Amino acid sequence: MVIKVFTASSSGSTAIKKKQQDVVAFLEALKVDYTQLDIACNVENRMWMRKNVPEEKKPANGIPLPPQIFNEESYCGDYDTFFDAKEDNSVYAFLGLPPPPGSKEAEQTDKVDIVENGTHAEGNPDDSAQAQAEEEEEQEEEDLQSEEEEELRQLEEEDEAEEQEEEEEEEEDLEETQEEEAE
Repeated sequence: MVIKVFTASSSGSTAIKKKQQDVVAFLEALKVDYTQLDIACNVENRMWMRKNVPEEKKPANGIPLPPQIFNEESYCGDYDTFFDAKEDNSVYAFLGLPPPPGSKEAEQTDKVDIVENGTHAEGNPDDSAQAQAEEEEEQEEEDLQSEEEEELRQLEEEDEAEEQEEEEEEEEDLEETQEEEAE
């Protein structure tokens, strides 16, 4: 199954650019196979995306904005639903993919299975050593993922600060121009 992420390479909106970068960076961090499809340069991609986003998920103007995410032909969601799934540690479920062994999502699924089935892995000392090794590995992955997410947040904050500075400079330039014209 291939995840399709519809993006716009030449978007004028920094908010859209950041959302696209967030989705792509997170998928890369999880090592999820995906294809990025540009709707700005390819009319077929744009029309396919618009046609396949469910009506109830389209904004009031009827034109969905990127990023939009699909699993093959199946609609997964937009940035907001992706972000919610990321916060809930359910990105694989959101994408319609099985979670990899050892991931938080897989553990949550295992816990649900244990509760539903009433079974537990007991007794074998090799199992406990393996479980401990898996927990340590998972902790390392979580730490790495947290570091990557923190780096992304810092980059986003820096971008926002730069944008605000640019806007303030533009406003100052505009005020100076208006003052000069008034004189």
